[in-house]
Amino acid sequence: MVSKIICMILGGGAGTRLFPLTEERSKPAVPVGAKYRLIDIPISNCLNSGVKRMYVLTQFNSASLNKHIKNTYNFDMFGTAFVDILAAEQTKGNYNWFQGTADAVRQCFHHLNNYEHEYVLVLSGDQLYQMNFKELGEFHVDKDADLTIATIPVNADDATGFGIMKVDNDGIISDFVEKPSKEELKNWSSPVSSEHKEAGKEYLASMGIYIFKKEAIKKLFDTYKDATDFGKEIIPTAIKDGYKVASYEYTGYWTDIGTVKSFFEANLELASPMPEINLFDRTKNIFTRPRQLAPSKIFNAKLDESLIAEGCVIHANEVKKSVIGIRSRVGENTNITESYIFGNDWYESLENLLNEDTVNLGVGNNCVIHKALIDKNCRIGDNVTIIGGDDAEHFEGEDYWIRDGIVVIKKGRTIAPGTTIGLPVASIK
Repeated sequence: MVSKIICMILGGGAGTRLFPLTEERSKPAVPVGAKYRLIDIPISNCLNSGVKRMYVLTQFNSASLNKHIKNTYNFDMFGTAFVDILAAEQTKGNYNWFQGTADAVRQCFHHLNNYEHEYVLVLSGDQLYQMNFKELGEFHVDKDADLTIATIPVNADDATGFGIMKVDNDGIISDFVEKPSKEELKNWSSPVSSEHKEAGKEYLASMGIYIFKKEAIKKLFDTYKDATDFGKEIIPTAIKDGYKVASYEYTGYWTDIGTVKSFFEANLELASPMPEINLFDRTKNIFTRPRQLAPSKIFNAKLDESLIAEGCVIHANEVKKSVIGIRSRVGENTNITESYIFGNDWYESLENLLNEDTVNLGVGNNCVIHKALIDKNCRIGDNVTIIGGDDAEHFEGEDYWIRDGIVVIKKGRTIAPGTTIGLPVASIK
């Protein structure tokens, strides 16, 4: 079954809700879980499921994403596996960049003609989950569906942010609406398990994961040449035109990394004692670039409920409920709580480390970091206080933003010694 699938992974748009993390990179290139990037999630899910032919469709701020894919996913030259990049391109018949999810797949669809396949799997590059696509494919075949949409039960508060479908007892979708109002929701409940019903999760939301019969998606593209989006145009039209559209109900962990808050919470969840995504499950490996870094070194620090990547040197007082990325350096007597330090792309020179007048890569001595995201290659001086929280006011500056109560230090910025950002230390609970 999986040998008949080709996957197309959408490389994401401008990612404005995740700004400033997307100021210099696309959403799928944003670091996650101390050592990975978001694009590693869908690619790893494919590899673990036996789907080994993938295209990643890129357009916006794509340089670092392209570099990561090129340096990471290299396969045996005698095999058929590949992860290839398809960048938006102007052609003789089309001078437009990608206009939406469906338009991106349509513009790149001719590349699939080089390979035998019967099914097209379409994924987003900016979600956090672990799914067996073999099971999704088998469900699609069993239902003899033209299109199968992976769905997840949600409550009324969340439903307004998703595409919601009406599903019968056989798992066939009879109607679809994109981001309905709360007034509309009363007519959009679907059969769900008693457990989900008791939790108020009576609505089936699209996860943005689709599998098409090859002929069905070709016919839809040929019929609706101006349709640019799957959720707003292709899916509702397919249902109305009589295509057989099925719902594959997924009950595992899934989150759409759409905002700074959702990104922040998802990463801290990975550091919890029993996260819903198990990074240590050898049957569900998350693959990424092998960097050949030294082990991390810890001096006198108390570490609790945290992820520490390789290549770090930590002289902290305490690191609690936090994620510390590759090549991070944390100074003496520093406290980091409920934060994600992205790490660095290189090590500071020994000459700079010995120079007391230099603000070095990493977090300095005597700092307090709480509810913050410190992007890559930042230099945080000694005696700096960076504290977010619910009471922190929204702020957009040259070196940092405060969004949803979370302080985000922009990539490559230097925060001078003695600087205070956000709330006072007394606000930490």
